[in-house]
Amino acid sequence: EVQLVESGGGSVQAGGSLRLSCLASGFTFDDTDMAWYRQAPGNECELVSFISGDGTTNYADSVKGRFTISLDNAEKTVYLQMNSLKPEDTAVYYCAAGTYIPPCWGKGTQVTISS
Repeated sequence: EVQLVESGGGSVQAGGSLRLSCLASGFTFDDTDMAWYRQAPGNECELVSFISGDGTTNYADSVKGRFTISLDNAEKTVYLQMNSLKPEDTAVYYCAAGTYIPPCWGKGTQVTISS
């Protein structure tokens, strides 16, 4: 069974940091493109960051220079380090995996940033 389990969300003040984790199982992690999405209430699902199997990354303009995506293939985990957080980063964050798990699907992890 393909599964992604997100963790690491929480409530912090603006300027703070959080590190999100996504533990994957049920598919070949090394060959799969991984991504983080987010969805705030009333908003559409938004791509935050993407990392391909060869390590190529990209970021939404709104998070460039503040967020960093990384992989640990041995642990089958994808991380999202989020620094200099802003209130507009408040959302539920979801992990996605290639064609296995679509964007903004599952429980996600809540991130709340207060001003």
